[in-house]
Amino acid sequence: MNVKEFEKKEKNTAEITVYVTPEEFEAAVQKAYVKGRGRIQIPGFRKGKAPRKMIEAMYGQGAFYEDAVEALAPEALDAGLREQAVETVGRPSILDFNIGEDKSLSIKFRVSLYPEVKLEGYQGIAAPKPAVRVTKKDVEREIERVRTQNARIEAVEREAKNGDIVNIDFEGFIDGKPFEGGKGEKYDLELGSGQFIPGFEDQLVGKKPGDDCDVNVTFPDAYAPELAGKNATFKVHIHEVKAKELPALDDEFAKDVSEFDTLEQYTASVREELSEQRRGEAQSAFEEVVLSRLAEKVECEIPDAMVDEQVDQMMSNFRYNLASQGLEMEQYFNMMGMSVEEFRKSTRPTAEKQIRLDLAFEHIAKTEDFPVSDEDVEKEYQRIADQYKMGVDEVKRAVTADSVKTGLKLERAKQLVLDTAVAEKKSAEAEGDDKAEEKKPEKKTARKSSKKTEEKAGEKAE
Repeated sequence: MNVKEFEKKEKNTAEITVYVTPEEFEAAVQKAYVKGRGRIQIPGFRKGKAPRKMIEAMYGQGAFYEDAVEALAPEALDAGLREQAVETVGRPSILDFNIGEDKSLSIKFRVSLYPEVKLEGYQGIAAPKPAVRVTKKDVEREIERVRTQNARIEAVEREAKNGDIVNIDFEGFIDGKPFEGGKGEKYDLELGSGQFIPGFEDQLVGKKPGDDCDVNVTFPDAYAPELAGKNATFKVHIHEVKAKELPALDDEFAKDVSEFDTLEQYTASVREELSEQRRGEAQSAFEEVVLSRLAEKVECEIPDAMVDEQVDQMMSNFRYNLASQGLEMEQYFNMMGMSVEEFRKSTRPTAEKQIRLDLAFEHIAKTEDFPVSDEDVEKEYQRIADQYKMGVDEVKRAVTADSVKTGLKLERAKQLVLDTAVAEKKSAEAEGDDKAEEKKPEKKTARKSSKKTEEKAGEKAE
């Protein structure tokens, strides 16, 4: 076998024609006959016992050609790719094949080529880093959230108001007929929480225990297709109205919800926790932009087959995540009012960005030639074992040492980019300091003061 023709095409694809000798083709045809004769019945012979010449006389000389070509194709393509020293991605396709007068074979393939990458300036990438700032109001909101979580719930004999919890029976009707999923019994609904469709909770404000009422709503357009945009009436019975009684904001509250003895200590800890959380968020946002800018620096032509494979992987991961929540993908798409193909199309930009990042890390790892010791590999095996609660030997049977080394090199390439990245000038506001703002007197003016808008981070690469 040898290559007769190799021609690069658009979008990093190529057409390669491989020549197969008459002897190699004849051997493949004979194998196809032996494998396929059991399916063929020839008068005068038991099924599967007819000679090849008899079958070819009845069905034509090429009776086994297609099966022979299909069997030969992988070997022929591998030989051709080795000869050309090229790497492919995705599934190749057979464009055509021809049988010569000497019974030689030529197979023409279309393949997608692994991209050749050009990448410069992957160290010192500049990106904005949001300022970390926690105000007094931020701390108060967090403490109020904790108070709400620790509130006592008590039944009250009064009209319901926003923030109360009403225990209800409900059943929905469209055009006088009940619909699937529109019924519930003794359901606790917090008014103002937005759990139900718009308008539902508002109509229960002012109702008392024992009341019956009709709630008229319109399903949003972005709802399940069978309900979207339709008017519905819900028959509702109020069993109970329950109010939240918040704990007093004092030292006892601090002791109950934290390890601190005083409200002052607890408040300081909340500020520090919020600051730490926002420092992490700011760093993540910074890294997202750095990696997005790295992806933009990658110069290469990505074949469609490579994007298709990445989209397939993303779809598989998405299906798994939905299943862990008890949802099927088709059910989710029906709820969202979109098709699988629309979703696949929407994921292609993210898929291409991830491919560019993967190619960048491969290029950097090759360029930098990071050393990986046997000790590094053993530590990584142990980390994987701990993460998945497996034995180290079990991990070693599943993952080769070469794969571990490659993974470590790619991770070090990513870390090199992030460690050398430079934060662009950020807001002049001091980290975590809102005292200056609190001391500023309010200016009575009709014009609202403006605030510098921080540049938001781009999409996170998967």
